[in-house]
Amino acid sequence: MKILHFADLHLGVESYGRLDPTTGLSSRLLDFLKALDQVVDYALENRVDLVLFCGDAYKSREPTQTQQREFAKRISRLSTSGIPIFLLIGNHDLPNAIGRATTTEIFDTLAIKNVYVSNRPRIYRIPTNSGTVQVVSLPWLRRSALLTKEQTKNLAFDQINQRLQQALTNVIAAKAQELDRGLPAILAAHVWVSGAQVGSERSMTIGQEHALLLSNVAHPAFDYIALGHIHKHQVLSHNPPVVYPGSLERLDFSEEEDDKGFYLVEIEPDRETGKRLVSFDFHQVTGRRFLTININIEPRDAEPTSTALRAIAGQEDKVKDAIVRLSISLPAEIEGQLRDNDIRNAVKEAHYFTIAKEIRRETRLRLGQWTAEEITPPDALKAYLESKKVSPERAKILLQYGERLIQEQRTKQG
Repeated sequence: MKILHFADLHLGVESYGRLDPTTGLSSRLLDFLKALDQVVDYALENRVDLVLFCGDAYKSREPTQTQQREFAKRISRLSTSGIPIFLLIGNHDLPNAIGRATTTEIFDTLAIKNVYVSNRPRIYRIPTNSGTVQVVSLPWLRRSALLTKEQTKNLAFDQINQRLQQALTNVIAAKAQELDRGLPAILAAHVWVSGAQVGSERSMTIGQEHALLLSNVAHPAFDYIALGHIHKHQVLSHNPPVVYPGSLERLDFSEEEDDKGFYLVEIEPDRETGKRLVSFDFHQVTGRRFLTININIEPRDAEPTSTALRAIAGQEDKVKDAIVRLSISLPAEIEGQLRDNDIRNAVKEAHYFTIAKEIRRETRLRLGQWTAEEITPPDALKAYLESKKVSPERAKILLQYGERLIQEQRTKQG
């Protein structure tokens, strides 16, 4: 049985984009759709048995009609080809108010063949070309879905999170007890697991979130734990596998060094032991590159623009079609010598670029009521001795010697 696991598509992220003249759409929307196309193409070409999407189809809780149309096109390609797809509800898929529809609920309402949508904990037994697989769903749940107002009354925030953690743990344990041990079983959860390395989802989250311990989700009843919500792909456990595939495209510069893609999970019976063997491999998709070029200009640099241009030329092969951030640090006194137009022209092949300048201003050393430029040598020595809390008797002697040395130096110069 071959299962494709991906998550955190976030259609609607348009940062660092521009208008595509052919389609009239944001170039970044097209980037995210191209990444999704690679997932769909792989599933079709390799005849996977199930596509498992673990939440956050869109950036917004109220996606545009165009975003919904483009997402539905890709889902239709899978479902009409006989490949079942499981859609889990993430925190970005939930409406702002209880009672409104989730962003992917339309597929469930229309009863689209081969499409399964989960907005509450439940066991799904999904028929595939390689047999039936059990999927225990744990979508993103609001606090109100787990705890009553009475249960949270007069509790501190940490105490509420502990109650939420326990409630989610109880849900997982209860569903695990209902599984058919003779069938493959997967836990699909859109949750934050403690210890996971985070990425851009931190900046996309409002307020603090509840998190589950790894031991809460790594239940031995499951052959594979498919997670969503964290944007950096990572394996938290191997036995059983607990895996975040990460987001499908880079969202910002915090993900500049991250590889993006999906996991292919294979489950097969061990003929000798009768147990199920699980393997999983990360498959990278081609996405938009993010590139930061750090440029440091020294105070005595006579040609600061040339220094910046050389730094850009050194990355010329990576600039084309990338989202580029130029981070230029330079002294305030030569800022006016930097030719911005020349620098912008040097990165014109980038898909999008931004220039951030850090202007370094000279700090003057202050000794008491004076700056270093204003104070006389004897007063500077006196201020230094006072700052070191030297005793008056010793300070008097040191000042006498200091004044003598200063006078000798002046005599030599005279």
